[in-house]
Amino acid sequence: MRQNISGGSPFEPIIGFSRAVRVGKAVHLAGTGPVGADDASAEAQTRRIFSIAAEALAKAAASFGDVVRTRMYLTHVEDWEAVGRVHGEFFGVIRPPATMVVVAALLNPAWRIEMEFEAVIPDAG
Repeated sequence: MRQNISGGSPFEPIIGFSRAVRVGKAVHLAGTGPVGADDASAEAQTRRIFSIAAEALAKAAASFGDVVRTRMYLTHVEDWEAVGRVHGEFFGVIRPPATMVVVAALLNPAWRIEMEFEAVIPDAG
């Protein structure tokens, strides 16, 4: 069964996307930008992304403990340490495979980071 999870963006129906999709035990969380933290530091933007991701994962009955893969897209290479530290706060014990790449630009020029998450919900019991 497929569950589309909205993040509330007015662009979701126009572009045709969902913040996340759960299919069976798998949850795919789309590229998530730091909405509402445009003028913040890379660290604060990353924390905002984790806040948005936590809400979407919860709607899918998942949590950060279920995350099995992350991807981080940075617009400034010098932000890698600040972003990495925040990522480590959430995943230092869980340690999912993670990719961090530098890109020329993101949809919003003020964003310094965008992230994707994949989770697998374990069997109950």
